[in-house]
Amino acid sequence: MKSNKYLSKILANDKEGLQMVSALSSGAKVRVSNIKYLASNKVFLLSIERTRAENGKDDETINSIIRCDFISKVRSKNIDQSKKEMILELLAIDYLKNNDDYEINLIFNNNAYIVLSSDTLECRLEDQSKI
Repeated sequence: MKSNKYLSKILANDKEGLQMVSALSSGAKVRVSNIKYLASNKVFLLSIERTRAENGKDDETINSIIRCDFISKVRSKNIDQSKKEMILELLAIDYLKNNDDYEINLIFNNNAYIVLSSDTLECRLEDQSKI
């Protein structure tokens, strides 16, 4: 069995884990229509197309999902949600701890960003199999 058949799944619940998710998803392409916040479930989903750098090939792209749980509030800046087909480039993911809450920052090109508020840090990067 070839190594490219394996799919990544990374759970981040600390700074090091989130840095790994950020590194693996840096430069990923995100369509505005693929950004979802399910308020009733407190789940934020981001469908991305990223370069699969962990296998040593710079030309292989894979679809992945970034999922953040326990999200109580989402704010965005410089993202026109009416332009569903607009493509953003995810530059980095970082967080700040403010008292007992976390602010997870998704930083995109063109000074666009999304801030997720949560009382716990739980994000995961999961690759999607090609059908």
